[in-house]
Amino acid sequence: MSRLYLLRHAKAGWALPGMRDFDRPLDASGRADAEMMGAAMRARFYVPGLTLCSNAKRAKETLEGLAGQTDTGRVLFFDALYSADAAGYLHLIRDNGGSGSLLVIGHNPMTEDLAMAVSGDGDETARATLNHGFPTAALAVVRFDGDLAQATQGTGYLEAFLTPADL
Repeated sequence: MSRLYLLRHAKAGWALPGMRDFDRPLDASGRADAEMMGAAMRARFYVPGLTLCSNAKRAKETLEGLAGQTDTGRVLFFDALYSADAAGYLHLIRDNGGSGSLLVIGHNPMTEDLAMAVSGDGDETARATLNHGFPTAALAVVRFDGDLAQATQGTGYLEAFLTPADL
């Protein structure tokens, strides 16, 4: 059995004139939400062995907020998590996943699209909440019977979907 944790970066401020979208930092509520989600992950024993994180500033700052509250395992950074689609995310997960657990800190719509695509079944409440969108700092927990290197569309079970508003 393996687990995939899909986390959308926390809330970022608007880009200032001349600032690239890639360089947008978290705002105060985003920093608080990242820390709160890290504490929630620790309390639920959601501990990844490996984290794949977008190189965008807001994703890295989300990782910092989590890491202050819980173990994030070994961390690898990828520019592709900023620009790839859900299929690109799944490719990175397959290339880096094994048995155990993997956290991906990325962006929308890719994170939401991937959570929906791989979750063939799941907890009724979690699925209903996910169907209403994937807010910033939200976490989808998807369980697979096998190795993450074999993860495909519809083969996961959505165990939980946590949002900062629910914590």
